[in-house]
Amino acid sequence: MSSEEKPTEAVAQMHIQRLYVKNVSFEAPNSPEVFQVQNWQPKIEVQFHTNSKPLTDGLYEAVVTVTVTAKLDDKVAYLVEVEQAGIFSVVNFPADQVHYLLGAYCPGILFPYARQVVAEAIMNGGFPALHLAPMNFEALYAQQMQQQQADDARIIRES
Repeated sequence: MSSEEKPTEAVAQMHIQRLYVKNVSFEAPNSPEVFQVQNWQPKIEVQFHTNSKPLTDGLYEAVVTVTVTAKLDDKVAYLVEVEQAGIFSVVNFPADQVHYLLGAYCPGILFPYARQVVAEAIMNGGFPALHLAPMNFEALYAQQMQQQQADDARIIRES
């Protein structure tokens, strides 16, 4: 190697390859009766789940699942579940950073799309609009990591 040649360092890169809706499910099991309710004040329950898997070297699928259930008393007015997914190219990152990207950063990219699909499904079902608040996936990721560490410590103590 001559003195003018410098070794090339691998640059860490992440790119969105594709964003897509993987699954949408909408149910209104108590319609049309639920539309006759005069005082529309349902109890809304929202659940979030993230998941990822490797596809090929450097390509990963990340998925955000959002489930919204609206109940009037003990009857389900509607249930909507959306799986918003993306294929991400993640190269030259240390493994712990890849885990973070797939567990926090990518879900943050996917969530606004999932939120839009949820809102449209609810409105298309004939119900008043529901706008989900932004979600802090970094905090959710940190909470999941703390829970996993606590579970690992408990398993070690019990063995």
